[in-house]
Amino acid sequence: MQSGKNANLKWRLDFDGLEKGDRWSNPLMGWQSTADAMAPVRLDFASKEDAVHFAEKQGWGHFVQEPNFRQIKPKSYKNNFVYRAAKLPFVHTK
Repeated sequence: MQSGKNANLKWRLDFDGLEKGDRWSNPLMGWQSTADAMAPVRLDFASKEDAVHFAEKQGWGHFVQEPNFRQIKPKSYKNNFVYRAAKLPFVHTK
């Protein structure tokens, strides 16, 4: 599966979970349950400054995790079949 980068230009505010033992297994369905009402809440912001300002205005402690950007090397399928005089391709079949 490949994920696009179109909607990834947002800053997100997540809430930390409660102490250990805040989750339990639902005996009927086997799903995980929690008493923490803020566990599923996620807030999106357009910029890092907006997210930090909102957290400070609410009086919440926060930390900023900078995003990791990947360098994608351009590849081409045709390069698998380009003739190289000094190097012979070795293909594994098993």
